[in-house]
Amino acid sequence: MTARVLVVDDVELNVKLLEAKLSSEYFQVISAFNGPTALELADSELPDIILLDVMMPRMDGFEVCRRLKENPRTADIPVVMVTALSDIADRLRGLEAGADDFLTKPVNDIALFARVRSLVRLKRMMEELRLREEICGRFGTQEDQGEGAEAVRNAEILLVEQQGFGASRIADTLAPIAGSVRQVGNGDEAQAVLDESIELIILSLSIPGGDPLRLVSQWRACEPYRQLPILLLADEGELPRLAKGLDLGANDYLIRPVDRNELLARVRSQVRHKRLQDRLRENYRRSLSLALTDELTGLYNRRYVVAHLEELVARLNNDDAPATALMMFDIDHFKAVNDRFGHPGGDDALRQLADRALRGVRSIDLVARLGGEEFVVVMPETELNAAMTVAERLRASIAADPFLIHATDERQPITISAGVAITRSGDTVDTLLQRADEALYQAKNNGRNQVVAEGYGPTMPLAVAS
Repeated sequence: MTARVLVVDDVELNVKLLEAKLSSEYFQVISAFNGPTALELADSELPDIILLDVMMPRMDGFEVCRRLKENPRTADIPVVMVTALSDIADRLRGLEAGADDFLTKPVNDIALFARVRSLVRLKRMMEELRLREEICGRFGTQEDQGEGAEAVRNAEILLVEQQGFGASRIADTLAPIAGSVRQVGNGDEAQAVLDESIELIILSLSIPGGDPLRLVSQWRACEPYRQLPILLLADEGELPRLAKGLDLGANDYLIRPVDRNELLARVRSQVRHKRLQDRLRENYRRSLSLALTDELTGLYNRRYVVAHLEELVARLNNDDAPATALMMFDIDHFKAVNDRFGHPGGDDALRQLADRALRGVRSIDLVARLGGEEFVVVMPETELNAAMTVAERLRASIAADPFLIHATDERQPITISAGVAITRSGDTVDTLLQRADEALYQAKNNGRNQVVAEGYGPTMPLAVAS
């Protein structure tokens, strides 16, 4: 994962040091040496994350952070304050100003890279949800529910910590904002009580009977809990394990002894993020109306996907954003399926194809039906090789397993042909769709049951019974 990082520090040596570390991990670095310049660059460049020094002349980091969060254009950019200060009051002041986290000088490389990657993942997920919400809003298919910045109350929290004074103290501290705190002592008990009502998991790295980081990995691999906030608790000296936890997908951490005010501040922040994500997803689901979806398959329709592509292409042309890949595919010899089973059988095949496509691509990809037997998959921030891998995997999985036609209870082999195109500077939606369509046409002419990328030959198709 790469990202654009704005580094802000009045000491040039500190900037150069962070720039060297980040560049070695292939991050793109923008530099600013004072607060006003940082605000200007943040507004014009819109970086993915900001590393912000606290102690600066003219305008300190707290004021810069506050102004960043007040600006609608920069409010969602994660801010990590980099400071030599260890006073808890200063950390709380930063959290109140809107900072997402702190790094203490001298900056540990493991913590730096893990924290940057964790926050960039969160930002990109929120951007995708907001983009979908914005597109749906253009069609009048959702209600404005505000930004969800109200005080946190009745939070449902799972505390995975050994029973004792520490666990009791955490539960008591959270009482003013918690509806309930379910306390369990190990990973098995956590798995037994976890359900979709939980809004935050507080996970100790010192629980007995297993590896807590294995729990983080399992939860991130499980669809219902993939976006559930996880706050890690650790002792001094466990920084490498904390960094690994953040890299696996944990959202935040606290070092023992836990300060009550910092615990409340971080829990409030994570629960607010969770509720905002839930609101965006609910708006997204609500938008799946007949105006934007295909009635037969439940996928987005041409009207929606064109609007979605317009937004992505505009970003590419305005911001030099990463490429977007477009896969266009359809069923080979679909007329023969309709002739044999009738239109109900053909509709059955289209519904099953839509379901397999949704399960066969990545969670960030968008699947839509353009019409008839023609479908597209929009793959944001995806280069050609990765897009071809996704497309070939989908093609092979469809060819390998015949479809069940329910009207006759028969199994029918189905194959698809696909064309893949990548956005270019100066693209329009029409030119992008046209190039994907031309690649699909080449796949058809080459014998079907294959994937062709614009400007390249086909992949090798699997042998499929006729």
